[in-house]
Amino acid sequence: MFDWLFKPSCPCDPLAKAWVEERLAWLDAEFNDSAFTGRRIVLPNAQWFPERYEPNEGWLKTTLDRVCDYMDVDAELVEYELFDESGKPQMVNSMGQSMGGTAGTFQFINGRFLIRVEQQQLGDPMSLVGTLAHEIALAKLLGDGIIDPEVYDHELVTDLTVVHMGLGIFMANQPTAMVSRMTNWPDSELKKPEYMSAPMFGWALAHLAWFRGEAKPVWSKYLEWGAQANFKQGLRYLFHREDSKYLPVKLRKQG
Repeated sequence: MFDWLFKPSCPCDPLAKAWVEERLAWLDAEFNDSAFTGRRIVLPNAQWFPERYEPNEGWLKTTLDRVCDYMDVDAELVEYELFDESGKPQMVNSMGQSMGGTAGTFQFINGRFLIRVEQQQLGDPMSLVGTLAHEIALAKLLGDGIIDPEVYDHELVTDLTVVHMGLGIFMANQPTAMVSRMTNWPDSELKKPEYMSAPMFGWALAHLAWFRGEAKPVWSKYLEWGAQANFKQGLRYLFHREDSKYLPVKLRKQG
C-alpha cells in the first residue's frame, strides 16, 4: 500500500550484499543438497531438539551429535572439550572497544575434529547450537579441503555455510560480528566484519525464503526481533526488485 513511500532496500551495504550473493552461488556449486534446494530447515523447537534442555555436558554431547547429523558430518569423527574464559582479562583494541571472548574453536587433528566450547555457552542453548553449527561447518569446509583457511573471508563463509545447510536461524539470532574485529573489504574503505553481521544474515535468509517461494515462511517466526527486521527488509526487496547475482533457477537465463 505504501510502496511508493517506503521503497524496498537491501539491509546490507553494497559490498556485503555482493559478497553474500557471490558466496551463496559458490556454496551452491560446492554442495548440491542445501536448504536452498529443498533441504529441511532446522528450528529451535522440540521437533529438532526433543531432549529436555539442561546446562550440562550430557545435553551438549547429544546436541553436538544432532547438529553433526543435520549438517552431514560424521559425529564419530567429532570430539569436544570445554574451556573457561571467565577469569580471562577483558581485552580491548586500540580504540578501547571490547575484543569479546571466544565462544568456540576448531582443530583438525589426524583426520578427526576437535571442537572446544566455552562453558558459559551451556547457559544459552540458542547461542550454543549456533556455535556448534559454526564449528561443524568449519569441519565441512576445512576437513574436506573445500576452502583455504588463509582466505580473507573463511570465517564469513563458515557462517554462510550454516545458513546454506539449514541452521541459519540460530546464528542470525546470535550474530557474533563485533566492531572491534572489523577490517576492510579488499580494495575498499568499507568495513568488513570477521563474522557475518545481522544485516548479512537477514540478506542470506531472505534469499532462502525467495528461493523456496515463501513470501511469509512459517520458519521466520523463530527469528528474534532484530533478525526478523533485517530478514523482512531483504525479502521485501527481493520480491519487489529481484536484484541479486544469485537467482532462483526459474529466473536464470537459459543458454
